[in-house]
Amino acid sequence: MLTNDFRIAKVQRTLRWFEEDIPLLNMRVKELSKERQESARQFAAAVIDQTRAELERLLQQQPHDMNDPSETPCEPAD
Repeated sequence: MLTNDFRIAKVQRTLRWFEEDIPLLNMRVKELSKERQESARQFAAAVIDQTRAELERLLQQQPHDMNDPSETPCEPAD
């Protein structure tokens, strides 16, 4: 089973890869009609948006830091 930290790192890498691919996408679709270019760009934008939403969801599921300075520390057991 994958840990939440591993999933977050994987989604962050994927998002970075998608975002860095936009200039290459533009090169790949330049020979297509304007409508198809726009369709490809819209699809890429939708995938990036979904990936960002997934990253946000995973980050919200992160357990709170156990060493949060705003919380009172637990008493040691005897």
